[in-house]
Amino acid sequence: MNRASLDKRPDEVATMFDDVAPKYDVVNDVLSMGQTRRWRRVVVEAMGMLPGQRVLDLAAGTGTSSEPYADAGIDVIACDFSLGMLKVGKRRRPDIDFIAGDATNLPFADNTFDATTISFGLRNVNEPRKALAEMLRVTKPGGKLVIAEFSQPVVPLWRTMYTEYLMRALPAIAVKVSSNPDAYVYLAESIRAWPDQDHLAAWLHESGWEKVTYRNLSGGIVAVHRAHKPLESTPDGAAAAMAAHTGPVAKLRRNVTRTPR
Repeated sequence: MNRASLDKRPDEVATMFDDVAPKYDVVNDVLSMGQTRRWRRVVVEAMGMLPGQRVLDLAAGTGTSSEPYADAGIDVIACDFSLGMLKVGKRRRPDIDFIAGDATNLPFADNTFDATTISFGLRNVNEPRKALAEMLRVTKPGGKLVIAEFSQPVVPLWRTMYTEYLMRALPAIAVKVSSNPDAYVYLAESIRAWPDQDHLAAWLHESGWEKVTYRNLSGGIVAVHRAHKPLESTPDGAAAAMAAHTGPVAKLRRNVTRTPR
């Protein structure tokens, strides 16, 4: 499943993010009840990067997710398709390199980054599986990928309550705190339409990533997936991996490790 059913073209999504850029981080803090900061800390810890290493931070928006790496002396590139987001980020953190780019056609050479990460942006990519293959291409052999994305709560009752919040409370709150509440209706719908943890893990395998694991946060509201690029990678590696994993998702679950909460 992808966001095609939400009837927005990539340029329309980019414009939507341009509109909400000035208050985006503040609104996210309000809507997540402060949990966004904790989720991002888990991503940084999962990355485990060292000074001097190079990181690609996709869907970086205003650079909030890129700041911890820059502050630690890590060479980070903040990449996003929203020029409005990038402009806000560059004004606030001129020391970070902000680059406009499409996740399905990244403007970087093969094997450029020690690690790649994307937080809460993969579901807004028109072709997410193509983006995963592009991330594989630009990451060095043996390099790491860390994805934080909204997912499916694992407890049925909690899942029902969460869905009600997404579709009822979140848009109502957005009306009060956002300049473009319609954007948050779209975001709520994109979260509800996004596949669960095991489906994303399957996509990672299909794209050529290995050692796939994930950790549920906040009862599965968010899942942090980790994977590595094989040490020996060929140009058609992703295609070969897809051919090897053409069975149902249940078959791929054998290759996925769930990390304790």
